[in-house]
Amino acid sequence: MPAPLPLRVFDAPADLGDALAREIADGIVAAAAAGVRYVLGCPGGRSPKPVYDALAEQVAARGLDLRHVVIAMMDEYVVASPDGYTDIDHGAHNSCHRFAAEEIVAPLNAAAGPGRGVPADAVWFPDPADPEAYDTRLADAGGIDLFILASGATDGHIAFNPPGAPRDSRSRVVELPDSTRRDNLGTFPDYASLDEVPRHGVTVGVQTIVSRSRRAVMVVHGEHKREAVRRLGAAGDYDPAWPATLVVTCEHPSLYVDRAAADAR
Repeated sequence: MPAPLPLRVFDAPADLGDALAREIADGIVAAAAAGVRYVLGCPGGRSPKPVYDALAEQVAARGLDLRHVVIAMMDEYVVASPDGYTDIDHGAHNSCHRFAAEEIVAPLNAAAGPGRGVPADAVWFPDPADPEAYDTRLADAGGIDLFILASGATDGHIAFNPPGAPRDSRSRVVELPDSTRRDNLGTFPDYASLDEVPRHGVTVGVQTIVSRSRRAVMVVHGEHKREAVRRLGAAGDYDPAWPATLVVTCEHPSLYVDRAAADAR
C-alpha cells in the first residue's frame, strides 16, 4: 500500500505557490547544469495559477534561462468532426492551448527575457487524432520531472479523467460528465451556461500521470476544495470514485493546501 500522502499547509495560496515555484526553479537550474531538459507537467485552471505567478517571479529574480524547459499540458476540449475529434479553437476563452500560451508561457518568457524563454515547440499537448502518442512522447523525453496536479472540487476529476477512470488508463478522448462540466463553469467564467461547456476532451490518462512523473504535487486551495482535501487525505490507494487520489500512487507525492481548504482535516 502507498504511504500516507505528505501534507503541507500554507497560510494562503500565494505562499503555496511560492514554495512550489522555488522547488521548480531549483529543478530548472539543476537540469541546466546537467545539460538535460526539464519537463514540467502543467494543468490549466485556477488551482495552479499561484504556482505559475510565483514561478515567473522566480525566473525574473534568478535570471533563469528556460530554453531547456518543456511545458507538458494535460488536456484540451475537443469537438466531433467527420474524421473523429479535433481541438476546439486554440484562441477560445476555454482553450487549454490559450491558457498555456497566455497564463504560463507568456509570463515566464517575459521574465526570462528575449531569446531565453520556453521554445514554441516545447509546449506539448495530447493530440485527439492520436492520443496514445502522447504517452510515447513523454516516455521518450525521460518522463516528467515534476507534475503539478489539481483536483476537481465536486467529483475529483484530474485533467479530464472522470469518476470511474481506470487505474491503467492512458491518454485518450473521454466524454465529460456534467459534474466536471459544472466545475469548469467556474474555471472559465466566460461560459454563460452549462450548455456551452464541451462534452468531450482529450486527456492524459491516470496511468500516464502515475508512470511518467518523478515527482507529483497536488495543489488545493479555497473553501470550495475542502471535500477534495478530505478525500485526498483519507486515500490509501487509487480510488476511481475520486480520480485525483492517483497522487498517492505517484513517486514522491505531496499535497499542498491552504488553510481555507485544510479545515476539512
